[in-house]
Amino acid sequence: MMIANTTVRLWLWVLLVLAASGTAVAKPNPTGFLNRTLTVAGTTYRYQVYVPTDFYVKKGQKWPIILFLHGAGERGSDGLLHTQVGLPASIRQHVERWPAIVVMPQCPAERYWTEPAMQTMALAALAEEQRKFHPDPTRVYLTGLSMGGYGTWLMASQHPGMFAAVVPICGGAYLPAHRAKQFLAQPPGLYTTIAQGIGSSAPVWTFHGGNDSVVPVTETRQLVEALQAAGGTVQYTEYPGVDHDSWTKAYDQATLAQWMFSQQVTSSGVVTKK
Repeated sequence: MMIANTTVRLWLWVLLVLAASGTAVAKPNPTGFLNRTLTVAGTTYRYQVYVPTDFYVKKGQKWPIILFLHGAGERGSDGLLHTQVGLPASIRQHVERWPAIVVMPQCPAERYWTEPAMQTMALAALAEEQRKFHPDPTRVYLTGLSMGGYGTWLMASQHPGMFAAVVPICGGAYLPAHRAKQFLAQPPGLYTTIAQGIGSSAPVWTFHGGNDSVVPVTETRQLVEALQAAGGTVQYTEYPGVDHDSWTKAYDQATLAQWMFSQQVTSSGVVTKK
């Protein structure tokens, strides 16, 4: 009986030590590029969210949040390809410049960010991460490149007041003819419609390569003119001699992140300097 009691006590001691060890080495909350899934209207999508490494260290801090829309070349369902180009690539190279939660939905193959269903999915991913991380509601930003630039212009115009700043890169209003046929008829006057939708609801800084062979540079030029006529606040940077990839230069421009994070939306809906 004595041996049995000793054995029981020994096993209890071992279990207590193991339990204590498990507590001591408990995994911290994950940061960096994290895999996510989201189901919208019965379809499941993979996407990623970037969480700064010091997010859980700086308790109580309200972080900004960015919604990033990738280009046509990164469409798919792997939840990974779209994190290699544009803003995600800039984050990896200059992590100190981007102290923000970054939501990166992935558009499926043969779909476009200008489609209502795809915009709904992207906004649902943003809303999901807002629920999880409780970022600063006055500093929600929108940016995208190429196909994502088109989606950025359109989304900003259809949701005025949602974003504190908007950064479309080599996007436009009218899709090139060969793509438009696959999508839907594009109504006349779209430059004006988009510009009036955005109005003064958010400042815009847009970029385009002067020699873009994929999306005509005139797309951005005409949107800038229309936005100025609509009373919007817009900056335009055109890179002379640059082809379609103007996003690398744009996102690597240190002043872009500084400008973006200096914008916020007040309770009256007016964008002001932070």
